[in-house]
Amino acid sequence: MQIVYHIGANCTDEDRLLKSLLRNADTFAAQGIKVPGPSKYRRLLRETIQGLDGRPPAPDTREILLDAIVDEEECNRLVMSNDQFMCVHRRIFDQGQLYRLGDEKFTGLDAIFHSDEIELFLALRNPATWLPAVFDAIPDDNFAEFMHGLAPADMRWSALVDRIRELIPRATLTVWCNEDTPLIWSQLIREISGVDPLTKISGGFDLLSSIMSEDGMKRFVAYLRSHPPQTEVQKRRIISAFLEKYALDEAIEDEIDLPGWTEETIDFLTQAYEEDCQRIARMPGVNFIAP
Repeated sequence: MQIVYHIGANCTDEDRLLKSLLRNADTFAAQGIKVPGPSKYRRLLRETIQGLDGRPPAPDTREILLDAIVDEEECNRLVMSNDQFMCVHRRIFDQGQLYRLGDEKFTGLDAIFHSDEIELFLALRNPATWLPAVFDAIPDDNFAEFMHGLAPADMRWSALVDRIRELIPRATLTVWCNEDTPLIWSQLIREISGVDPLTKISGGFDLLSSIMSEDGMKRFVAYLRSHPPQTEVQKRRIISAFLEKYALDEAIEDEIDLPGWTEETIDFLTQAYEEDCQRIARMPGVNFIAP
């Protein structure tokens, strides 16, 4: 079986991808692809992995989990999503390391589903906007304590990607930038579901409709009908053009309000992020989705 997990990162998705996948659940099921509701697996998997405490799982652990998650239905691909799979917001920098607590989750997932194919999906986000977002989401007023001694300038997503590849090297890892998500949304739905390329899906523009004005979406849909794009690249260029004109400012602009941060801080973090993403895109064993 193929075990597919969209694992985050925190504050990049807010279950939008899962909602789009669930909209297509019946269509996917016809192809042997199961997309269960999050209540079926999030707590169950977390508690099962924590219960291992580094020990090998019991021989029947996998079967018990699958029976509970898929209701004993037949499937060849199980698709799950949890942007807090690695850890909750406040523990992202536990002991000064990005997602240190994720290590246990990866090794546990690998051990439980040792006989299955594992695919992981991970969205990255510019630390200049991501750090304020995750800090704002926790009941804490001390940013330094939240970071546990790690300087924002030293944070690198590539370090996390390296660890995932080391901890579970047999897994397929797909990565993309959250900033590009509106342009690649339909591709993400297709890749994480593993659906046949010719299958018609619903919700390919769900994210776009949340960040573009109502008038802009109407014009966009009308334009696609009268000028259907011949390639994915053409479609993304059209999306970019309409976003430039009709994007909702409040939906695409991030408020950055951290003590001591300046425009120079934001510029430095952004440049470091772009360079880090280029490094990740070149990593062996990483499927990097770019517009």
